[in-house]
Amino acid sequence: MKEFYFHKKMNPLAIIERFYTPGTKLYQILVQHSLIVSEKSLEIARSLIHLNPDVDFIKKAAMLHDIGIYLTQALSIGCDGEKPYICHGYLGRKLLDEQGFSPEYGLVCERHTGAGITKENIVSNNLPLPQRDMVPVSLEEKIICAADKYHSKNPKHADKKITTLQIIDELGKIGKDHAERFSRWAEEFKL
Repeated sequence: MKEFYFHKKMNPLAIIERFYTPGTKLYQILVQHSLIVSEKSLEIARSLIHLNPDVDFIKKAAMLHDIGIYLTQALSIGCDGEKPYICHGYLGRKLLDEQGFSPEYGLVCERHTGAGITKENIVSNNLPLPQRDMVPVSLEEKIICAADKYHSKNPKHADKKITTLQIIDELGKIGKDHAERFSRWAEEFKL
């Protein structure tokens, strides 16, 4: 039986450093973005205390949500992997699963892209992803996915303030379902 590492024992920076070299451009971009997403996620979670979100899990999972980016091609942020950038979520899940972490962490990675990606989106757009739903399910997944949309990893846009309406507009360009899903979260989370 596989033993999982649960979040009480986990150090997200130590996990990131298994795959990223401290001091490199990519490490700095990833850690800075992850810290910002973690803080935004905690801000959202604090406003939803009545729903009892797992704050410790959110803090750590938000730090790890983009761990798979180095395996993808995104030269603007220093990623020179082989896969298209859209693959970073499921690749992050695979990394964390292979390391033996509780599956909930990998699901955050896999389900945070866009406002989640449905199997129908994958098939109809011929996306290079496993054909399964990758849409946030748990409250914690939804919080981290929503928080992620408020900050860009791209250094050209990292300091830019992103509004909820801008996020909805951008997600609408991907697909109506993405914009509608995020709109529901924005209303529920009072973003």
